[in-house]
Amino acid sequence: MLYLIVGWVHVKPGHRFSRRQSVMILLCQSVGAWLLFAYAVSASPADESATRGSRRDKGDPALDEKHQDTYGTFASEFYDLRYLSEEGYPFPTAPPVDPFARIRVDDCGKTKGCFRYGKPGCNAETCDYFLSYRRIGADVEFELSADTEGWVAVGFSSDKKMGGDDVMACVHDDNGRVRIQHFYNVGQWAKEIKRNPARDEEGVFENNRVTCRFKRPVYVPRDETIVDLHLSWYYLFAWGPAIQGSITRHDIDSPPVSENVVSIYRYEDIFMPSAAYQTFSSPFCLLLIVALTFYLLMGTP
Repeated sequence: MLYLIVGWVHVKPGHRFSRRQSVMILLCQSVGAWLLFAYAVSASPADESATRGSRRDKGDPALDEKHQDTYGTFASEFYDLRYLSEEGYPFPTAPPVDPFARIRVDDCGKTKGCFRYGKPGCNAETCDYFLSYRRIGADVEFELSADTEGWVAVGFSSDKKMGGDDVMACVHDDNGRVRIQHFYNVGQWAKEIKRNPARDEEGVFENNRVTCRFKRPVYVPRDETIVDLHLSWYYLFAWGPAIQGSITRHDIDSPPVSENVVSIYRYEDIFMPSAAYQTFSSPFCLLLIVALTFYLLMGTP
């Protein structure tokens, strides 16, 4: 384009122009020079105004405020487009995820077996001790809960006595976590075993209660410290305090034990009253209460 404006013409060396051609070339060059001058004159004020305008924008509060309003409008429109639905309402946020699903007791005796120890009618959140079990494929899922700040455990025993037992315990440590640990009772002492058959562990400490859930396989390779759960065992129930994440002696001198051996293939809902309720529920105690009541009502002769 520039070549046409200035009238530039490429010719071979030694070529001579006629008078008419020379006049035409000069005329084209003159017109091109005039057009370049007119373009420069008309463009300079706009460029200078733009330059001055850009300089003034940096120090002019009114223009800065205008720019901020423009950005605010853009941000608002972007939010409406990104975060609002077609009806103009914000999209619903995802509900909070419950880190530990509550233990269901209405399934006891139906889809899982349960043991409750404490006040009659208690549940997993009010019993002194609670345990449930159910088969899930090749695993058995256990749920434990106890009124304690330390630990809650279940032991699998060939008799009703402590000693030589496979024990699974849920321990509340000083960091607020609940860890599932494996123990083996050596006499009256629980020794922690590094080989832990538990998986899918989860636990929580709330309302001064330790609650946990875990799975362990039904069949295991032969090991003295881990029993096969397809066999029937007496279940030992225990709970107590912990010091720096280590279990100590259980709360009561004689922890409850299942009356009969427990089979994971039979779901039962068994309630065992605590010592206080055992006293008032015994036949002799009831007879004594009736006699005393009759004596007080009738009075002495």
